[in-house]
Amino acid sequence: MSETIAIIATGDMGHAVGRALGAYGHRVVTDLTGRSDRSRGLAAAGGVADLGSLDAVVEAADIFLSIAPPTAARGIAAAAMAAMRRAGRLIPFADCNAVSPMTAMAMAEDFAAADIPFIDAGIIGRAPGHDAKTQFYASGPHAVRLMVLDGKDMAVTVLSDRIGDASALKMCFASITKGTNALYATALIVAARYGLGDELAQELEGRAPGTWQAMNRAVPWLAADADRWTGEMEEIAATYDAVGMPDGFHRGAAALFRQLAATPLGDETRETLDQTRTLEQTIAILAKAAGTH
Repeated sequence: MSETIAIIATGDMGHAVGRALGAYGHRVVTDLTGRSDRSRGLAAAGGVADLGSLDAVVEAADIFLSIAPPTAARGIAAAAMAAMRRAGRLIPFADCNAVSPMTAMAMAEDFAAADIPFIDAGIIGRAPGHDAKTQFYASGPHAVRLMVLDGKDMAVTVLSDRIGDASALKMCFASITKGTNALYATALIVAARYGLGDELAQELEGRAPGTWQAMNRAVPWLAADADRWTGEMEEIAATYDAVGMPDGFHRGAAALFRQLAATPLGDETRETLDQTRTLEQTIAILAKAAGTH
């Protein structure tokens, strides 16, 4: 009999993970109390059943996946722990959020004190349903429990029995990918504010065509994710600082994403993105908005 899997929350990644698991015969459940209409719609699209309360979710599930913005990670963990205590069902809890290893270790200590199995997990790549498999990394004494996801449009790699390893790997990877995208957007906005956008574009296209292509692929859609990525950049900064490395790169990226989220493009979602908007049009909107801050 397939395990029942709880997912909180059913955002872009969470609902897609739920849809993939459902396709392989798992029952996937959630609690949509207080969630937005968009989250409800995504849950329905992913075939994720709303049980109406976190208590009911814990009663039904065999494992709990927390897949949310990093700013919500601690709150979800505390709420899940309380529900498990009330239900008397201490099921494995996998924190799959983009948090620093220190945040993961602090959560793990809380779960250990409650005798609840904790899995440190990190997700790399796009949500299930795209060309490449979504990669989950897991660490900690109970990491093997996450193998229930493996081979179901997702790949799971157990790194070690040390809490924090999976989160640290996720932080390092995202520091490069999302941090680079933040630098791309910042440089283009600054050039536009100085009236040199066309000249910079010409130089990039001629001297760094690969970089120019990457900018065109990523920057037009960056503002739609900016609100979720602000907290992630702060977690990355803390990860760097903890080992004596400069954290200013990603504190700056957090400031950039915070600014992008406040622009008109920050109101877009993956469903409402203007797919026809060019990089030039995007930068014009962002540069104009930047002058109001």
